[in-house]
Amino acid sequence: MSARFAYPFPRPSLTVDCVIFGVNADNDGLSVLLVRRRDAPFRGMWALPGGFVRVNDEADQGESLEEAARRELNEETSLAISYLEQLCTFGAPGRDPRGRVVSVAYMALVRAADHAIKGGTDATEAQWHPIASLLNGTTPLAFDHKEIVQTAFSRLQAKVRYAPIGFNLLPPSFTLSDLQHLYEAVLQRSLDKRNFRRRIL
Repeated sequence: MSARFAYPFPRPSLTVDCVIFGVNADNDGLSVLLVRRRDAPFRGMWALPGGFVRVNDEADQGESLEEAARRELNEETSLAISYLEQLCTFGAPGRDPRGRVVSVAYMALVRAADHAIKGGTDATEAQWHPIASLLNGTTPLAFDHKEIVQTAFSRLQAKVRYAPIGFNLLPPSFTLSDLQHLYEAVLQRSLDKRNFRRRIL
């Protein structure tokens, strides 16, 4: 039996949240995968897939953060993806009405059409939402999830400028126009055709 320790400090809860960006080559814009909450708080509101990290007092102490993120994502949306990137930690007091909760956010970029999604566990449904509707407040989000989406979107836009992140979202055979449409969806603006092709080539 492992030794147990008692500390005179309150323990915050630990959660994970997943910002999954979906994009397609047909230039239909950038979307974010959301779930509708089944339970309070914020019952019925849209939120990022996520939940509490499983912890215990045994030798292994529970699951890792990434294991928790993959599990929650799969349980709430049926989505299983190969790569998640750790984004940021969100721990402002009052961000969760249930108590002091610290959340570690993860992000990924996928081709939305390749994934069948379905709400599960404590999510009544799962659905792709245009990024614009989240940033401008048309689709209100639970907790501080709008801030998390904004942070993830800024990271994605910065990353697309220096990393070839779009190639794995296109079929094995694609045109430069397909690739340009994908980058325009992420950057949310039109790109000059000649400059884009020169840079990519």
